[in-house]
Amino acid sequence: MPEVVIVDACQRNGAGGSPTAVLDDAPFTDEERCRIPTELGTSHAVFLRSTGTERGQPSYTLRFFTAQGELPACGHGTLAALALLAEREGGDHHYRAVLRTAHRSFDGRASRSGDGLTASFDPGPVSLRNAGGPELKAVAGGLGLTEDAIAGDACVASNGRPRLLLPVRSRAALAELTPDFALLRAACDRYGLLGCYAYSPPDRHGRPDGHGRADRHSRAAARMFAPSIGLPEDIANANSTACLTAHAAGFGTHHLTVDMGDHLGSPSTITATVHRDRTGHRIHVGGQAAISRMVMR
Repeated sequence: MPEVVIVDACQRNGAGGSPTAVLDDAPFTDEERCRIPTELGTSHAVFLRSTGTERGQPSYTLRFFTAQGELPACGHGTLAALALLAEREGGDHHYRAVLRTAHRSFDGRASRSGDGLTASFDPGPVSLRNAGGPELKAVAGGLGLTEDAIAGDACVASNGRPRLLLPVRSRAALAELTPDFALLRAACDRYGLLGCYAYSPPDRHGRPDGHGRADRHSRAAARMFAPSIGLPEDIANANSTACLTAHAAGFGTHHLTVDMGDHLGSPSTITATVHRDRTGHRIHVGGQAAISRMVMR
């Protein structure tokens, strides 16, 4: 009877967030793993397995499941796992861990933030390409969008699986979206897309950094629709936010804050920061998280 911890990931001002089931892995079947999100009313479940120590830090393998199957990655699930691991260490103010998923190893961190924790990680490199006309038309049709509601150039972004990043003209237009999920799923399946991340144009403003230079900060709202993986709409999606941040970096934005979940009654916020190194842009994505409750199955 494993203990399952429900972590509210990507909270906004200490409330809301995406409830995520996190538990230590065991000899479950994949069918049993898929049942856990449904049983507990969460979109995802994250399974942790300790693998000892790596680079002087504790190391863990993460696996992510929805009711429909395993995912190679999950951003808010990663943040939830980091928050729980830090909490187990007594809420360490500077918790660090090496995490492994299906295809990569990366560093994660968490720190105490009031009554909760703030977690962050590097979601890996992001590839970007222009969205083709047919795929854009098909996905926009599934969302019930007309051409005049699209606010700029859509693109397909991937840091593991491709998804369409679709700008809409305003937060109000974003809130009014009423997708036809059968049409949207058919469009995403046809073009091999994880889903569609629709977002309002970021509000950009400059803010001096510590050296007196202008630094670009932006805030946007977004909704993530992914019926192909059993998630008509996701409360919070950190990996897609990282993809949008990589796209926005080309327009001079270095820090992006994205609000999600309002339409679902669970306000969530994700932050992402662009760092430049010898290999190009690197992104750190993060959010606030808090332990909601523990459940014995």
